[in-house]
Amino acid sequence: MKIEPRMPEPGEEAPEFTGRTQDGDEISLSDYRGRRLALYFYPRDDTPGCTKQACSLRDSYHTLLDEGIAVVGVSADDEDAHARFAEKYELPFPLIADPQHTILDRYGVWREKNLYGRKFMGVQRTTFLIDEEGIIQDVIKKPNTGEHADEVRSRFAAV
Repeated sequence: MKIEPRMPEPGEEAPEFTGRTQDGDEISLSDYRGRRLALYFYPRDDTPGCTKQACSLRDSYHTLLDEGIAVVGVSADDEDAHARFAEKYELPFPLIADPQHTILDRYGVWREKNLYGRKFMGVQRTTFLIDEEGIIQDVIKKPNTGEHADEVRSRFAAV
């Protein structure tokens, strides 16, 4: 029986990370101290569910910012794939490339998946809501891709 990686829980300090974005910039969790952060992990650039989720966050991005919520996406895709995805859909927030699964492992979202009986490793779509002090306030384990921005806003409002 395979042991799943441990996912951080609400009330715990969010694991520190540093990664490169689609623009080649390096960003870290510590860059978001003093701000709330929706750190979302998604399987793959330019796929239907991931596009729907990213566009939901894009369409409400200014509202999220007005409410003091920053957005950062993370997947195992490389910087070039992120750059194409961000440009194609005019995504205004950073996407971190994590092809070595360093951040994905740290957050426990690189897991065994099963699709039509075929087992493989991949990203479990998950969003961590992190407060100004770097503490995880909530974990959205099965985000509604089409309504994700509203989900982030309402879940942050509830904590």
